[in-house]
Amino acid sequence: MNVLLISANTERVNLPALPYGLALVAAAVRAAGHEVAMLDLLREADQRAAIARAIAALRPRVIGISVRNIDDQCMERPRFLLAQVAEVVAACREHSRAPLVLGGAGYSIFPAAALAHLGADFGVCGEGEMVFPLLVSRLQRGEDPADLPGVYAAGRSGPVARAFASDLDSLPLPRADLWPTADPADPDLWVPVQSRRGCPLRCSYCSTPRLEGRAIRARTPGAVVAEIARLARAGFRRLYFVDNTFNVPPEYALELCHRISAERLEVAWRCILQPHDVPVELIRAMAAAGCVEVSLGFESGAPRVLRAMDKRFRPPDVREVSDRLAAHGIRRMGFLLLGGPGETQETVAESLAFADALGLHQLRITVGIRIYPGTPLAQTALRDGMIAAGDDLLFPRFYLTPGLEYPGPRPA
Repeated sequence: MNVLLISANTERVNLPALPYGLALVAAAVRAAGHEVAMLDLLREADQRAAIARAIAALRPRVIGISVRNIDDQCMERPRFLLAQVAEVVAACREHSRAPLVLGGAGYSIFPAAALAHLGADFGVCGEGEMVFPLLVSRLQRGEDPADLPGVYAAGRSGPVARAFASDLDSLPLPRADLWPTADPADPDLWVPVQSRRGCPLRCSYCSTPRLEGRAIRARTPGAVVAEIARLARAGFRRLYFVDNTFNVPPEYALELCHRISAERLEVAWRCILQPHDVPVELIRAMAAAGCVEVSLGFESGAPRVLRAMDKRFRPPDVREVSDRLAAHGIRRMGFLLLGGPGETQETVAESLAFADALGLHQLRITVGIRIYPGTPLAQTALRDGMIAAGDDLLFPRFYLTPGLEYPGPRPA
């Protein structure tokens, strides 16, 4: 059965991202015996024409559309990115009668609301490598796939249970031919690698546990290193670990770094660290294994705000980790989320001064925190009257403590 998979993401904030999740789904569908083609709209100047060409070439019986982001998380001038995805859906409808199936991280946060808004036929919520091939096989046999775990069907309501893969090593990995436009020589290209899924942390605003579950599921370090070696042989030597927190658990991260070093792969990579319980031994191993940049999601430099976010660390922990990274020559990017519960003008000033003192290579500041369904922040926002009961939050809503609004005229 011919299957076309389309990455609808066209955002280039930070770095242009390869559609890693969609490529994993493509590999699984191919392993199930189907013919698969991928279309990455980020690299297409005329998206409607590209969709028409892809459909004419493959004549797909099923079309999957990956939704990476719902909006740009900017409170001042929010951009609702599903408007772009709606154009993709319309173009597919114009050129094909194949069922349209939504998926991706953004979709999975709002499965019922996004499916209804976009008017697709089905949606796969969660880990598509497991479910999407089953859905394709059901459609091939003319059977209803709506009872599969994580599958939403147009016009039907009710809670849908999700399935999580317990053995990540059993899932097939994408081959380089799924990324024909990826240029290893492009200095802005960092190829994604994933070693773990799931997050046991309970940050009040975060949607990751809803997407991946709270239990950590890891690929064996040997399998991860084998994938890195394969990418390096193909010329891809700049890698980005997309794990939610690279250092959780720290023992796994340490073993992975030692194995990368032992293989002498000569790769450079980036990751995200929780700035807590990061021993010198791990940072030394990261540097030796090729780590060149770390994103530190400390979000605030004010203890009372960190407590409100249910963070497990405090400002001295962040400073200690940042200093250790700097001592080993690893670049540091920091993030501040300002305006959440407990924030005041004094804590904002405290956070800005704290971040400035760290001497980071880059700092990203967000004012107003995007509210996601099922999070403690959503419960707080409801209690504080910032959102209404029954709001599915598909259209962006933000938590900003009253009194912290921009006081003067907006800059031009």
